[in-house]
Amino acid sequence: MSKCDYARLHDRALLQITGNDAEKLLQGIVTCEVESLETGAAHFGALLTPQGKVLFDFFLIRTADGFLIDIDASLAEDFTKRLNFYKLRADVTIENADGDMGVYAVWNGEPGNVDGIELVDPRLSAMGSRLYGPHSPDGNESDYNAHRIELGIPEGGKDFEYGKVFPHEVLMDQFGGIDFAKGCYVGQEVVSRMQHRGKIRTRTLAIGAEENLPAFGTEIRAAGKPAGSMGSSSGHAGLALLRLDRVKTAMDDGEEIIAGDTKLTATIPDFASFGWPQE
Repeated sequence: MSKCDYARLHDRALLQITGNDAEKLLQGIVTCEVESLETGAAHFGALLTPQGKVLFDFFLIRTADGFLIDIDASLAEDFTKRLNFYKLRADVTIENADGDMGVYAVWNGEPGNVDGIELVDPRLSAMGSRLYGPHSPDGNESDYNAHRIELGIPEGGKDFEYGKVFPHEVLMDQFGGIDFAKGCYVGQEVVSRMQHRGKIRTRTLAIGAEENLPAFGTEIRAAGKPAGSMGSSSGHAGLALLRLDRVKTAMDDGEEIIAGDTKLTATIPDFASFGWPQE
């Protein structure tokens, strides 16, 4: 690769979805738009529970003969089973992609001429690119996570538990993970209602401290009240799922926001369109 930062993401897997009914199946169950997706392009999306909570999040890439799914490797088997459940007798095949294909993140530069598929990260252009191609040197995965955390982009399994959060809470409405103009998909009624009402109580926020942050899942309290929990962190910077109202009140009143014994600051990511709740 040319001069840039990059990392092979060992915790990601690639699935290949083909068949005459693949587009129709995906369009009817996932949160992102599928029918208008062009070859070589990608959307970020999710498959939800009927109650509207995130079961799987992934990158969906259109290829010449179908689709690739870039997904948390620990969920690949369960995702395949779920799609097989939904497909019934449809002409759809879900299988592991070519074993020589790796998943890479590239940022702070361009990878240059490389084999495989390269596309801008559909969540946020500042994230850089995703690259799917033959295995190359690993790079530094911890640097990628630090880059992601600095920009305020949450990821499933690192910042939230699957099956327990709504897409709005983990900012999927902020970086294109939900298409509000498409037709029905699993969980769509709940998600659309949340969007229409516009009152999302819990959001993923950027947090900071003067010391290394505590582990994932550590309870966070604001002015003595439960306010959320820790997501991932890199040194003194991290992400957390937090009650906006309780954090705002604590900040206005000069009260502490703490995780364990660690004092925190909390900010809304720069790319977000929402603000602090108003009285």
